[in-house]
Amino acid sequence: MTLTDIPTSSSGARGPAAPYDELIEAQRVHGSLYTSPAIFADELEQIWYRTWVYVGHVSEIAEPNDYVRKNIGPQDVIMTRSADGEVHLLLNRCAHRGNLVCEADAGNSSSFRCPYHGWTYRNTGDMLGYPFHGGYGGRGKLDLGLGRVPRVGIYQGFVFGSFAPDGPTLEEHLGEAKGEIDRLVRLSPEGEVEITAGFLKHKARANWKLLAENETDGYHPQFVHASIFSVAQSGIGALYGEKSTAVTRALGNGHSENDLRPEFRRIGAPLGWFGTTEEKVPEYSAAMRARYGDAAEEILIEGAPHVMIFPNLFIAEIQMFTIQPLAANLTVQHVTAVQFKGAPEMNKRMLQQCIGSVGPAGMLLADDTEMYERNQAGVAELRPEWLDVRRGVHREEIDERGLTVGGATDETGMRGFWKHYKHLMTEGRAQ
Repeated sequence: MTLTDIPTSSSGARGPAAPYDELIEAQRVHGSLYTSPAIFADELEQIWYRTWVYVGHVSEIAEPNDYVRKNIGPQDVIMTRSADGEVHLLLNRCAHRGNLVCEADAGNSSSFRCPYHGWTYRNTGDMLGYPFHGGYGGRGKLDLGLGRVPRVGIYQGFVFGSFAPDGPTLEEHLGEAKGEIDRLVRLSPEGEVEITAGFLKHKARANWKLLAENETDGYHPQFVHASIFSVAQSGIGALYGEKSTAVTRALGNGHSENDLRPEFRRIGAPLGWFGTTEEKVPEYSAAMRARYGDAAEEILIEGAPHVMIFPNLFIAEIQMFTIQPLAANLTVQHVTAVQFKGAPEMNKRMLQQCIGSVGPAGMLLADDTEMYERNQAGVAELRPEWLDVRRGVHREEIDERGLTVGGATDETGMRGFWKHYKHLMTEGRAQ
């Protein structure tokens, strides 16, 4: 494989697929996968517009007729809750001349009106009407409505959409990652999370896959984040080291996790995963023990997940990231603090920590973004053409669930990501 073999057209024409079997090997991947506009266009068709993609959370549209603007890749999507309580994913595009029908980021309305020619639609996507019926023969409504995402799935309040009218169910897509979402939800005294703290948008001049790979890369934290660990006097850095009992696990379907529970169990301190103690959040601790009884001890020790759900949802313990690809070299991360329903005492602390790590002046995401952009600049260089992902392959094991497990600093998650990516871009094309 040489650089001259890689498709580079950005015209959008559906030419021959890139030779993914040659670009993706078991222990290395070709740099063009991050830089080629043609490959990016192919990814939109084969991944973003075909598989299940995380869109939003039901708590963002808690009341009837609430709506919020979201996205599936570059597509502008309106997530609505109609009067009957159903959740809908609508494309923000008038069926007449393509104008945006919704400009506000969020609100409450039973309908949307196109500002261009006044066409109006229900928040279910159905057409309500249009001015000057005579121009269409005066015979009532046209059979036109807002575009809809064909499939909408909800798991534990997390809303996913798929542009494919059929295919694997959401639960099949999530697979073993469901358990990580369950872990997050059970940290609420009421068994629900809320995504109500608002979002920050962070632009990275980098390919979306560099972000997805990094989310469960346990090799970089002690180097990239050394400054924030030092300033915060955090013990997190030690969780990602050669002596750590934590593991990296490929969960299947491109999902992966840094499972830090072995370390937290070894330490055995409730809320140690959050860097605090029960005495500092007594109301939360009491509410958790009242709800879960004896099981609360284990829940409070093990803490929240650190999981990347393919292709765009990253839950990092106390905060959540949604990856939005816009071009081969441009990605936006939408970031928010996780909030536990019925836990105001804990929520305040989580919001404060989230601001300190990924806020406008936060140090954690600034570190990562610097690395994403440096990586993007590097993969654009002519040599070497390949990126190595072999770390830890010799010491991987298969756990009792049949999942591949590596050490805390191993690239097990990356290899799982690329295995699934390759399937979607090759065998998955015909499905």
